[in-house]
Amino acid sequence: MKKLFSILAIAALVFVGSNNVQAAPAKALSTNVSLISASAGTLLAQDEAAPAQSESFHQELKQRFIEGGPGFMGIVLLCLILGLAIAIERIIYLNLSTTNTAKLASSVEEALKSGGVSAAKEVCRDTKGPVASIYYQGLDRADESVEAAEKAVVAYGGVQMGQLEKNVSWISLFIALAPMLGFMGTVIGMIQAFDKIQAAGDMNPSLVAGGIKVALLTTVFGLIVAIILQIFYNYIVAKIDSIVNNMEDASITLIDMLVAYKNKK
Repeated sequence: MKKLFSILAIAALVFVGSNNVQAAPAKALSTNVSLISASAGTLLAQDEAAPAQSESFHQELKQRFIEGGPGFMGIVLLCLILGLAIAIERIIYLNLSTTNTAKLASSVEEALKSGGVSAAKEVCRDTKGPVASIYYQGLDRADESVEAAEKAVVAYGGVQMGQLEKNVSWISLFIALAPMLGFMGTVIGMIQAFDKIQAAGDMNPSLVAGGIKVALLTTVFGLIVAIILQIFYNYIVAKIDSIVNNMEDASITLIDMLVAYKNKK
């Protein structure tokens, strides 16, 4: 884009210069050409410097990570890796557990009207997700009574909720642990800085600056890890709440369908 802009600018300036070339001296024309060449060279140099700047950012990040020390920085990195692994696994599981409850309820209702409980159970068996599993458990107790079916739905709904929330507490643990480890690294770095001052017997700024820099780096990386994991955690919690609400609405719909089915018999 910058190259295209520079070409258009050069063409416009050349066009203006060609209109005034008869009235302008040759020296002014050469000055304009040199200015145009310098501007184009500057824009091209900026385009070539962009990849170098991106590479320097990664190098700077790597260097800061090494300067923070392998002890606490390695533990903070481990918290990030484990937290992300659990978060990705939960996101995949929750997305696979999402079901179109309205479509499922309509299919079950049609199966109840046409083929009875066995046909409705077959529909639930062929559908994935916790809502279909709850429907199957309720229909499995439908021959006993509506109350028995309702108890089965409530009990199995609690089981499915536990499956949805599995390992989510570990993410919250890593969110709390990462900045705490960073703060601990900060405190230890400050202690080491004061130990160096005490051993040297002099208030040398270089001794204090080195320890404080290492201490602050651990805190920064710990906070970054906590922020990243917090975003994933909030998304997972919102997804679980959405699925649980769908489960509750679908359970009420199932009980209403069973009541209507029992009254028709």
